[in-house]
Amino acid sequence: MTNQEKPSLGPLPDYITSAKPNPLDKRAPWYATIAPTYAGIFLWFVFWQDAVRAPNAGGLLSQGLGWALLSIVIAALVCHFLFYLAPGMLGMKTGLPLYIVGTSTFGAKGGFILPGFLMGVLQFGWLGVNVYFSSMALGAFFGLEGGSAAVKLIMVVWGVAAAFIGLKGIQYVAKVATYLPLIPLVILIVLLAKTVGSVGDFSAAKLIDVSKEINPGVGAPLTTFGVLAFALTYIVGFFATAGAAGTDIASSGRDKNDVSMGGLIGIGLATIVTAGISALVVAGVYGNPEMTKQAIEAGMKISADQGGPSAILQSTALTPIILGKSAGLVMFLLAVAAFPSACFSSLIAANSFKTTLSSVNPFVSVGIGAAVSILLALTGWAGKAIIVFQIIGASFGPICGAMLVDYLINGRTWSGPRAGFNPAGWISWALGFIVGILPIVKIYDVPAAPVAAFIVGAVVYFLCAKAGMLSRLISLPAAEAAKK
Repeated sequence: MTNQEKPSLGPLPDYITSAKPNPLDKRAPWYATIAPTYAGIFLWFVFWQDAVRAPNAGGLLSQGLGWALLSIVIAALVCHFLFYLAPGMLGMKTGLPLYIVGTSTFGAKGGFILPGFLMGVLQFGWLGVNVYFSSMALGAFFGLEGGSAAVKLIMVVWGVAAAFIGLKGIQYVAKVATYLPLIPLVILIVLLAKTVGSVGDFSAAKLIDVSKEINPGVGAPLTTFGVLAFALTYIVGFFATAGAAGTDIASSGRDKNDVSMGGLIGIGLATIVTAGISALVVAGVYGNPEMTKQAIEAGMKISADQGGPSAILQSTALTPIILGKSAGLVMFLLAVAAFPSACFSSLIAANSFKTTLSSVNPFVSVGIGAAVSILLALTGWAGKAIIVFQIIGASFGPICGAMLVDYLINGRTWSGPRAGFNPAGWISWALGFIVGILPIVKIYDVPAAPVAAFIVGAVVYFLCAKAGMLSRLISLPAAEAAKK
């Protein structure tokens, strides 16, 4: 079946026929919509604080600062060009949300689950991560132990509050999100200003020795390729759902330039700035002999629930050494600035469930999801950020890969929904997910697993499409309008 095939009339679920495109007169320039939306995602401290923290001696800096920064740049470009651009263009051209546009790849019935329902479910994973790290940061401000009952109470309150505001709608989320995301940027600049003077004295070999001194059982230093693979795993895994959500985000764009510039600045530049500054801060600390001595002493005292010895590579964990008594206030501000992100995760989940589970009261569906998020935080599972990123990358890597190929073989337009469960989409997702999940279940250590999952999803979709494994197209006026 080819993209030239004439669509047939057929029944479509209500969630597809009732969708209305975002009109052109409601759209705005990239610098007012797409770029700030994505930049806010990367300013979340949970992303950039661990950009260097691989479970190996020296982490991302084990092959030097220059290669670490270049690896971050490569990962940022992969996010923009491979994971975001096609969904973004589809969103701009159709004005329709992801759960509608995805029906061309996964079918009118299949799109209900992928990417629609799955996007909502995974948001609760993000909410759990937010609840965990924000509560730990607040606990540090009040001088509380990470595993204390008081911190666990904060987790419960934080999760319930975020879910409630997310359920209330975008207007309430916007009220808490206007200026708060700027706080992490200011803090990053302050941390850089305090450490940049010793960046030139940084030595990867010395950092590797420090890692081994604090934790004799630490993994061997990453190879040159290993550093790049970790950057791709961490950054792309973090970004995968946001890449697919580019369909929704870029539906506010006016033209191709808005989609492109919004992604280059909001994704590419924001990634390089946040993760790059975090790497420079860590390098600056270990380029300073006195700060290095303090980091070693602090690393010896870090307990498992606080991240273990590898926390010496976490830029926020180094703030007491960099800023002294002001570190507590910094962690408090970072936690407060992270609250809008928690609300947005709840909002996206609520919108997804309202569409895919329309017969279920959203207070029930979102309430159950929020309870799971809080439980993940209370048990500490949500604190394993790298594993969470890997799961998300495995889930959405093949979705983005299949969507890219679907976009290209249809002449860079949206074909419209396909009937039932589109075999090409589901086969490509299943095989891509299996590849992406292998390192997590410890069967095989696939390098840069989220990117590998993307590649498998793209290649398999292309092969299936050429083999005629595409279900028939169903006529939808919005699809025809998008081709004009």
